[in-house]
Amino acid sequence: MRINVYVSSTGHCSRREADRLVAAGRIAVNGVNAVIGMDVSDDDKVTVDGKTIGRKKPPIYLAFHKPTGIESTTDLAKKDNIIAYIGHSERIFPVGRLDKDTSGLILLTNDGQIVNKILRVENQHEKEYLVEVDLPIDDAFVEQLSAGVVIYNPVRHENVKTNPCRIEPIGPTTFRIVITQGLNLQIRRMCQTQDRHVIALKRIRIMNIVLGSLPVGIWRHLTKPEMTDLQQLLSGESKG
Repeated sequence: MRINVYVSSTGHCSRREADRLVAAGRIAVNGVNAVIGMDVSDDDKVTVDGKTIGRKKPPIYLAFHKPTGIESTTDLAKKDNIIAYIGHSERIFPVGRLDKDTSGLILLTNDGQIVNKILRVENQHEKEYLVEVDLPIDDAFVEQLSAGVVIYNPVRHENVKTNPCRIEPIGPTTFRIVITQGLNLQIRRMCQTQDRHVIALKRIRIMNIVLGSLPVGIWRHLTKPEMTDLQQLLSGESKG
């Protein structure tokens, strides 16, 4: 493709500005000053003021059913890291994290802007989990956790009261919980305040994205309808 089209496609500047940079001798291809109208390919090394630029990658949005034992980190030096486990051909990173002992839905992407929007605390985005604890739950347990309990936040080294949440018992020791925070080990710490310990924890929904029947250890691309709804939620728009 033409050099100005290539430079523009990376998001560096417009085609017109790319022509100006070429004319000023600020763009080089494989170490040689570019000329207006020349053709380049993805195999060529294109630099602007000596810094390499590359084609802007198309956005990737994945839903992954994380198994227990996999760490939600991009640190490839860590054993069982999520990036090596998935083995995607493009550079992607998880949106937030799931604890090593927690399974279920986690999103991965190469779009840093959407990560910031999803993780922004004040946006109160819902996350839903299935929880199993070691002792039976009762009305007092549900009422206390639903109203909010005080847990320790190791990031800020202080106690914090959790936001009100929704809890639906589904068995003697199991329940669904919908939270809008993402404090470290939040659900585990919440249950500990009521003398219960979590023995199984699975995330089944992030905002409008649901885990569904996605098998453990498998990922899929988000669908166009999912992305449309997600973008509407992130922009604060309401449907219909």
